[in-house]
Amino acid sequence: MADQDKKQVKYYTLEEIQKNNHSKSTWIILHHKVYDVTKFLEEHPGGEEVLREQAGGDATETFEDIGHSTDARNMSKDFIIGELHPDDRSKIQKPTETFITTTESDSSWWSNWIIPGISAAIVALMYRFYMSED
Repeated sequence: MADQDKKQVKYYTLEEIQKNNHSKSTWIILHHKVYDVTKFLEEHPGGEEVLREQAGGDATETFEDIGHSTDARNMSKDFIIGELHPDDRSKIQKPTETFITTTESDSSWWSNWIIPGISAAIVALMYRFYMSED
């Protein structure tokens, strides 16, 4: 009986999704699911422009950064039309992996804390020296 309840998933390629980025057809990707938000453009609380900026691409990071409510997440399910084709999923994950690698590098700690700290100390000493000459 559970098999009867399952729907056949419709897959869309990244190319197909990218073609739907205009006012008559606006699609976005959230967590590999494809959403047709065309009818929701005027109702979106953040304004139509927010959805239009993400149209034709992966909006997952932006969607999560905003911190949408449970109601908004439930409402979004009404707009699902399919999923991103598995072959295209790696194409949208690469920027995230690059960002993570950059953030976790050892040089990050050095350049973010030690160098500015030393610079501040030098400036403070120079200021003190300059003020003591008067």
